[in-house]
Amino acid sequence: MEDDTVLANILVDFLQEDNEVSHTYSMKEAMSLSEENKFDLYIFDINVPDGDGISLLKELRSFHDETPAIFITAFHDTKHLKEAFEAGADDFIKKPFDLEELAQRIEKIKRHFGLSSLLKLSSDIEFDIQNNTVKSTNITHTLSAKESSCLHYLYKNRNRVVSADEMLQNLWKYDDMPTDDAIRTIIKNLRKAVGKEHILNVRGEGYRFE
Repeated sequence: MEDDTVLANILVDFLQEDNEVSHTYSMKEAMSLSEENKFDLYIFDINVPDGDGISLLKELRSFHDETPAIFITAFHDTKHLKEAFEAGADDFIKKPFDLEELAQRIEKIKRHFGLSSLLKLSSDIEFDIQNNTVKSTNITHTLSAKESSCLHYLYKNRNRVVSADEMLQNLWKYDDMPTDDAIRTIIKNLRKAVGKEHILNVRGEGYRFE
């Protein structure tokens, strides 16, 4: 979300080299896009004609949207920096900035939130998201697409409990939701692939990746 036409075009062209990008000048449209799509990363300007990125992120966070967010802004004061992080920002970059600096900050976000295609789940377990495989020592487990999606979701939300209902709401369409038994079967298969010690069952609450 960036309302400076020149900067927006530069950023979109740059980011589209390796990513799928949606751009808007408007806070209202940004909210609509977030409701219609599942994004890996938000990049928000603080001031746009119909609102501001900080208010937008606060609203998204109130709906439990944990998508990582980077703010770009012309403000250089600590007040806006503090407000951005209190709203749930993960990084903050001040204008003018070099595109390579933005690229490095995005790479840092990708590593931290498990957005790369190849993830190290532990010292000896590697998860290939694109090919839906988990490799441990000399053993390779092939996952179904949904098993892969669930493992990726648990990893991105590691160290907190994820309920079965949360996974259903985020990973399935409403008219295609499975039963709770199907979720339990997926978790059982994932624990075989990565080890029981990495996916903990928190009784009455859900599951946690460690």
